Amino acid sequence: MKKVALITGAYKGIGFETAFQLGKKGYTVLVTARTQQKSEDAAAKLKAESIDAWGLKLDVNNSEDVTNVVTFLSERFGRLDVLVNNGGVQLDFPGFMLGNSTETVSMEILKQTFETNFFAPIALTQKLLPLISKSDAGRIVNVSSIMGSLTLHADVESPIYGIKFMAYNSSKTALNQFTLHLAEALKNTSIKVNSAHPGWVKTDLGGEYAPMTIHEGAKTLVDLSTLDESGSHGGFIHLGEPLPW
Repeated sequence: MKKVALITGAYKGIGFETAFQLGKKGYTVLVTARTQQKSEDAAAKLKAESIDAWGLKLDVNNSEDVTNVVTFLSERFGRLDVLVNNGGVQLDFPGFMLGNSTETVSMEILKQTFETNFFAPIALTQKLLPLISKSDAGRIVNVSSIMGSLTLHADVESPIYGIKFMAYNSSKTALNQFTLHLAEALKNTSIKVNSAHPGWVKTDLGGEYAPMTIHEGAKTLVDLSTLDESGSHGGFIHLGEPLPW
């Protein structure tokens, strides 16, 4: 029986590439986007590559969409093997450049960022946990960022020290806490949960100056989705290596 993976924000970029790579490994992939058309377009591209793909409408901030996805998964598959919480926003500044938004970031931007990057992954994961628990080896991947590392932001020698995006960075720090807390809650199960730093990748979010390709950026997400029972649990990982919290 094929394993089933759900990837949020999978219309393009790292999310789509993660779906592609998992599909090529034999997974059934459910690609989601904020509109039905975009999700179906993404699924069609994957099907053209002989991948078993389904397109689902999922605005992660829309509770009705979340309910519909849970219902579909329950009725069609009865379980979920992999959840990749990939959907996210960076609203402080365009691209990733030197800057500090702390004195100017609006409450609206902070709330919008946390709504998508923190509250939505928690809500979706909680709704899907009963289905993930039915998998023999459930895997949850929270797509975080090195920008969420408090250790590196406190180190003046760190390469990210000068990039102080108050909304984005703090939302990813909070997401890492969710990973740690959920890992503790699930420690006596076969489910593994980790935070992933894809790297600085050439996407709409990462910008044109990013050094990594989308193919390279998806590698960490795919590796954490396909961990064996000896793999990381409660880690903050980039290309197989732990990052400082």
